[in-house]
Parts: sequence; structure tokens; C-alpha cells
Amino acid sequence: MPEALKTLLWMLLGGVIGAALGWYFTRKAIQKQLKENPPVNEKMIRAMFMQMGRKPSEAQIKQVMKSMNQYQ
Repeated sequence: MPEALKTLLWMLLGGVIGAALGWYFTRKAIQKQLKENPPVNEKMIRAMFMQMGRKPSEAQIKQVMKSMNQYQ
């Protein structure tokens, strides 16, 4: 087998392995971030309203969720 072909195959193999490892570790990092910092949900919005001294209605909570999801 010619030397140039061997080099090309090793480079291709290295690229595939690098891409697989990059995907795996990026996925783990994103899962860790989501576990430590979960996205805002209705329960969090309800707690935020309560801290401000307001009793929110379901319509207000849905409106806040809709406006937050609009910008994501």
C-alpha cells in the first residue's frame, strides 16, 4: 500500500475518533449544565411571583412561560 494512502487513512481514522470523542464529551457537559441549572418552569415562575408578594393566576403564569419560550 502506498505511503500517501496510509497517511490519508490514519488522518481519516483520527478525524472520526476525534469527532466521536468531541460529541461524547460535549453531550456530557451539556447534560451536567442542565442538571445543575434547570430551565425555568412554571413552579419557578410561581415562586418568583410569591416572592414579589403577588398571587399569580394561571393565565399570568402561562403568559410569562409563553413570552420566555418565544425568545429561546
